Amino acid sequence: MEVRFREFNPFNCWIWMRFPHPVGAGERGYLETTFDSWFFLGKLGGFNAENLQAHEEGAELGWIAYNHDSAAAALPALMHNMGPMEYQDNWARCWVDLGTSDAFALDVLINALGQLNNDVLELEELLIGGLNDDWPIEDQPEAMFAGLDGLDSGDPEDD
Repeated sequence: MEVRFREFNPFNCWIWMRFPHPVGAGERGYLETTFDSWFFLGKLGGFNAENLQAHEEGAELGWIAYNHDSAAAALPALMHNMGPMEYQDNWARCWVDLGTSDAFALDVLINALGQLNNDVLELEELLIGGLNDDWPIEDQPEAMFAGLDGLDSGDPEDD
């Protein structure tokens, strides 16, 4: 699975996936469940890199002193919205408003899709951000800052 980032706006981000063949109904269930699970964790503030106390402790987690004051002082990192998964030929796409969640959220999604690729559904390419010229988009009405980012295809050679 090749992963590429293109022009990126966290408040108006398209995630594109290319498969070797059109995605079947069963495979769609796995893909959509992955995205729904990821989004719900983000909506609940799970991707807050400002509060990764267990991760920062390292391998020795026994009896760590979790600092509740530090956790409470972390700024909220909440995803705002996600559109439905859409399919066209051997492509799928999903629009997300990542809100104030950290880029850590994208690492979690990439890791989950990588495992899905290994076990269930072959994914050739994952594109984060930008637009595809052959599959136009409409503005997302849920986007807090729709129309302000002027996304292009994300290819610097197009400029």
